[in-house]
Amino acid sequence: MFPCRLPDPVTKEWTANIWKIDSPKLILSDTVRQIRALLVELNTIIDDVPPDPGPRRFGNVSFRRWYDTVEAQLPTLLSLYLPDRVLSFSKSSVVAPQVELQSYLLGALGSLQRLDYGTGHELSFLAFLGCIWKLGGFSTDSAEDEERGIVLGIIEPYLLLVRRLIKTYTLEPAGSHGVWGLDDHSFLPYLFGSAQYGPAISDTDETPTEGSLPNAPDPADVVKVAAVGRERATNMYFSAIGFIYDVKKGPFWEHSPMLYDISGVRGGWAKINKGMIKMYVAEVLSKFPVVQHFYFGSLFSWDEDPEATSPPDSIHIANQPLQNHAKFPKGDTGPAPTAQLGNAMAPWASATSAASSAFIGTAAPWSKRSAVTSPTLAFPSQTEQRNISQTPRMPSNFNPSSAGQNSSEKQTTRVLPPPTRAPWAKD
Repeated sequence: MFPCRLPDPVTKEWTANIWKIDSPKLILSDTVRQIRALLVELNTIIDDVPPDPGPRRFGNVSFRRWYDTVEAQLPTLLSLYLPDRVLSFSKSSVVAPQVELQSYLLGALGSLQRLDYGTGHELSFLAFLGCIWKLGGFSTDSAEDEERGIVLGIIEPYLLLVRRLIKTYTLEPAGSHGVWGLDDHSFLPYLFGSAQYGPAISDTDETPTEGSLPNAPDPADVVKVAAVGRERATNMYFSAIGFIYDVKKGPFWEHSPMLYDISGVRGGWAKINKGMIKMYVAEVLSKFPVVQHFYFGSLFSWDEDPEATSPPDSIHIANQPLQNHAKFPKGDTGPAPTAQLGNAMAPWASATSAASSAFIGTAAPWSKRSAVTSPTLAFPSQTEQRNISQTPRMPSNFNPSSAGQNSSEKQTTRVLPPPTRAPWAKD
């Protein structure tokens, strides 16, 4: 997405070929045009499913009717607008490519249950495009032209579709950090839009980390409504900023403090782009609340990295029950884990004290009553309970140690303590 540095055939000087939204120099392949037409169809369905009238705090329930309509028509739309080589791609998986493509595209349109939209849904649309690329749907004759066509010819129209969904059905931000996040709904337009204003490079140059186009607007212009209105039609970064002005009121530094802080970067748009890439990896791809809703299949599979470092030990990991599932047949996890005394002990407790305390009755710290010895921990039977209830009241000065039993009888005969009495009870 960085501008191209090309030699002028007449003046022999280097010129910058700038890539703008809907630029006439943009080359769109047949697949890109077909997916653009698919997005137009999804946009048309919004006209057929108007929102319910009346003010609502949360999302409009008509979004669910729109979602159901799209889900019902999507198999036909994919068959109509995607190349046959994509849908008929042969692979070893039992799941057809169209099933996975349909799942990723539906996941890119927001949540049917929560009536919200966020960067996780945006990531699902990237997976949809990635699946088409892996299935050979996009042209590889000129990869650079095809990549620019995907960004400006597909992703930008998709973002416009999503913004209309948000405004029409008042979709809530999904997992938003509020004022502490970059944007309530999207991230990609800031990544690609900052690259549009980066310095011009040739095919052999590395991605720049500093600098800007000579005529690029200043990053601080995001607080100027007139500048945003002028640039939003040609740049993805300012297009996203313009949507913020459409849905939010008040000072920009107040409702978007992170974007306001980024506007003060002195290294130019290339440095902002470098920071956006790092932030996308850290705040989207590496966040469990985002990735937990991502579907894995045969095109994007869940594969464990053999070189990945193990998570650090913690008190929760150390006390997990240990089972070796590889020893049991598939579907059988083995016998149920048996409870062990040591697994439920406090770190400062010892097994000896825990075992001995199990046979001592609960007593207040100030109690002077001697412990009752018993070879095993057992509750009295119903017959013993009836005998206990019929036992006459013992004198208050009863002493179990002087009851006349020998030493062997003290360990085998149950000795009952004096009955519990309230302090105000009278004999």
